[in-house]
Amino acid sequence: MIANALFATTACLLAIGLFLMGECQFLIPYRQLLWEQYATPIAVFAGVMFVNLFAAFYLICRKVFLKDTGEKLAHLEKQLRTGGTISEELSRRLRE
Repeated sequence: MIANALFATTACLLAIGLFLMGECQFLIPYRQLLWEQYATPIAVFAGVMFVNLFAAFYLICRKVFLKDTGEKLAHLEKQLRTGGTISEELSRRLRE
């Protein structure tokens, strides 16, 4: 789940960065000045944005991929207690 959120965050930030590079071509003559004076604030903003996007994608992954997990686990426990279709070894471990 963390890997999925990390991948989505990286892809999203890469897409945003490429889009901004295309839109801000008029700033190319001022590249050195911008790099010297604003590199730290831009890096901090990008870092904070990365953390926020990661948290959002992680939350979305949890909501989507872990839907009804409690009900599925309850169903599995019921099968283990009755000794139905689940293997006998798992039922024995549950009784211990």
